[in-house]
Amino acid sequence: MPKFIVHGGNRIKGTVRPNGNKNAALPMLAATLLTDEDVFLENVPKIKDVLTLMNLLEVLGAETEWTGPNEVRVRAANVGSTQLDAGAAARIRASILLAGPMLARTGGMTLPPPGGDVIGRRRVDTHFLALKKLGAEVLEEEGVWRLKVDGRLRGANMFLDEPSVTATENAVMAAALADGETVIRNAAAEPHVQDLCHMLIKMGCEIDGIGTGTLRIQGRQRLSGCRTRITADHIEIGSFIGLAAVTRGELTIEDAAVQHMDSTLIGFGRLGLKVEIQGDSLYIPGGQEMEVTLDMGGHISKVDDGPWPAFPADLTSIALVTATQCRGNILVHEKMFESRMFFADKLVGMGARLVLCDPHRVLVIGPSKLHGAIVESPDIRAGMALLIAALGAEGRSEIFNIGQIERGYERIDERLQALGADIRRADSRADAAEVDDATRQMFIRRSH
Repeated sequence: MPKFIVHGGNRIKGTVRPNGNKNAALPMLAATLLTDEDVFLENVPKIKDVLTLMNLLEVLGAETEWTGPNEVRVRAANVGSTQLDAGAAARIRASILLAGPMLARTGGMTLPPPGGDVIGRRRVDTHFLALKKLGAEVLEEEGVWRLKVDGRLRGANMFLDEPSVTATENAVMAAALADGETVIRNAAAEPHVQDLCHMLIKMGCEIDGIGTGTLRIQGRQRLSGCRTRITADHIEIGSFIGLAAVTRGELTIEDAAVQHMDSTLIGFGRLGLKVEIQGDSLYIPGGQEMEVTLDMGGHISKVDDGPWPAFPADLTSIALVTATQCRGNILVHEKMFESRMFFADKLVGMGARLVLCDPHRVLVIGPSKLHGAIVESPDIRAGMALLIAALGAEGRSEIFNIGQIERGYERIDERLQALGADIRRADSRADAAEVDDATRQMFIRRSH
């Protein structure tokens, strides 16, 4: 089983360029099903989730190919199958994003339950309620959902029962080929939703209200191909900010999507971290001694997430590990998923001083001196947080289940090595034997 072997304590230093937004790449790949012409996506991260969704597109009859290091061409001229294999769908949460475009393009879809990170209950109700508003029929039979529409989808005025990102994306894609106008209120407005909407405009759709909670879509009879570029991943940018903070490193992040970073910089600012905006880049000075900024009146501050443009839920894990290195007390409140904070016990095992108050809230008492440990990545973001903790810790760490991390971060070990991190990937039996021997020696040293 692949794993990362990390020797912590090195201050990272250098310049890094973030990859394209994973959470934009997935719906944009799904949207290629809306046309029979070539679609070219630039700045696509070459990660497991993207490769899995490309495979699902091929199962449905689309042609996909990498035309450059981070460029993909998709041609869905001959979409035949309307049924996904349950095993393939279970590997990725984004499989549900195929529902909207397939309904609009072919009039039907058989969809097994999607997979994805185990971070708590993740409702699918909003997806189907939105598609029903557009005229779809949804039946649950033998553990799968059968979606169909009599004729074409029809535009509608809808209010989403929650501002779900993927449900908004499904509704927008379906509405793009529906008859008439669709108005989506309480829509998600995250950067990845914005990227999808801009892509659909390039394909010939008319969309107003991008970046707000109300989207107005004028459906078209057909859409054309296009070439579009995915915006830099604001979650990866936030992860690199946390990495610089925990290792006390000096880092420049180029092409840093600064237009989307306001709430993230406010959140890290509460932890006492200084980040400078330099044109399109972010600069984090090295050697910072971070101190939590208390709320007025001396009250304990908090970092909490919420729907965009609030602090992103996907960065609460990164904020948590960063807070362990800050002087003072702070509450990290993850409101959206009830299992995301459970990895906190792994940080406790590395020496962090914190209290898991309930499934959503962690009180951090910092700073803590972290030490190396053997841990397992439970999901993409917690895995990256544990990797950051290992890089800032004293001694050696081993991180298992790194496939979770690699679902969201392309070649992360190579990119961290370029910044001075002591990290390597162990794949072979020889590597495993070396790791096992080092593990035994570490336990012997601790026992004495």
